Amino acid sequence: MNLKSTNSVETNQYELKLEVTPEELDQAINQVYKKESKRMNVPGFRKGKAPRAFIEKFYGEDVFYQGAVDHLYNPMMTSAIDQSGLEVVGVNSYNIEEISKEAGIVAKLVVTVQPEVKIADYKGIEIAKESTEPTQDEVDAEIQRVRQRNSRMVTVEDRAAENGDIVVIDFDGYTDGKQFDGGKAENFDLTLGSGQFIPGFEEQVVGHNVGDEFDVNVKFPEDYHAEELKGKDATFKIKLHEIKHQELPEVDDEFVKDVSEFDTLEEYRKDLENTVRSRKERAAEASTEQQLIKAVIDKVEAEIPDMMIEKETDEIINSFDMQLRDQGMNLETYLKYTQGTVDSLREQYKERAGQQVRVRLGLAKIAEQEGLTVTEEEIEAEFQKLADAYGMPLENVKAVVRAKDISKDVANQKAMDLIKEQAVFVDKPQETSGGQD
Repeated sequence: MNLKSTNSVETNQYELKLEVTPEELDQAINQVYKKESKRMNVPGFRKGKAPRAFIEKFYGEDVFYQGAVDHLYNPMMTSAIDQSGLEVVGVNSYNIEEISKEAGIVAKLVVTVQPEVKIADYKGIEIAKESTEPTQDEVDAEIQRVRQRNSRMVTVEDRAAENGDIVVIDFDGYTDGKQFDGGKAENFDLTLGSGQFIPGFEEQVVGHNVGDEFDVNVKFPEDYHAEELKGKDATFKIKLHEIKHQELPEVDDEFVKDVSEFDTLEEYRKDLENTVRSRKERAAEASTEQQLIKAVIDKVEAEIPDMMIEKETDEIINSFDMQLRDQGMNLETYLKYTQGTVDSLREQYKERAGQQVRVRLGLAKIAEQEGLTVTEEEIEAEFQKLADAYGMPLENVKAVVRAKDISKDVANQKAMDLIKEQAVFVDKPQETSGGQD
């Protein structure tokens, strides 16, 4: 198979003209003959026993041509693309111009290639550096969460209900003097101040004592989900059975001994500081990478073919489907429950796909411009990481993952490391939040 010509036909598209020799076509026809002759009837021969020449004479010389073309399709594509030296994204069209035993095959294919990429000013990217030092408020918030987990509910008997209390009530709702569906319940737990009920309801329960029976007058919002109640005045008859309050443990050495391996509050706070610091360091690292990725996306200049974005969208959806299957579901079931379609899902992921393509192209161009190379040892190490991660034999990984793709990924990571090393970090103002008692 020989590539006769390579011609640019439009942006990011090339036409490749390929020849298959008569000998190669003859070999392919023989392969097809061995497979298809078994179902062919030729007068004078038992079914499947007729020689190739007799079949071609009876059915026509071109009887095996389509099968031969199908048989040669993948080798032809691979040979043409390899000989062209182009970074082909996919095949747009494929056409047989000539086929005969004397001439072999002359085929034309139009392919989409990776675009020309320009990227500059990727050194010295300004990054907002987030502080990784824990604040007093953050440590206090950690302690507060532990207090919440170790709290207990106590019954209140010596005061009226306050915001933050849990009250146990009966309620019965009326509009226009009549009860309405869903407006009645007994022994209902309501956290005052939670906003669980319509505006004005919880505020009117505050101040009442156990045993009180009283009315709450409210107005349903205009956008209320029940059409028949929108904007209507309502009265709820209430009986308050119980008031409960969340009691938090005191923060002292005894509390620390109960909830941790430490003996003193000072030791416990230092450990929490380390926990918060580690979390903030991970968040800062992720933030740095996201800022660098956004900078690369913004700096890439390229006319990206739709085919690249479509293929990336396919990859994202396939990955999503695999995640669903790990959870005992699949894409079809997910779309049924969410009342979505594959097309709507593709539209949802299209922007993300485009960004991922731009990042890869940008990093690849940086690697090229900086002369970043990948060694065989590095490729082998990546293969081993994949084998370890998926619990597969190394040979199996190599059978399904191309070394060429591994090399590109490593080069891109080197490009990311380079721009990170060259980035300029600017301190981000420290955000503070109020602590909780």
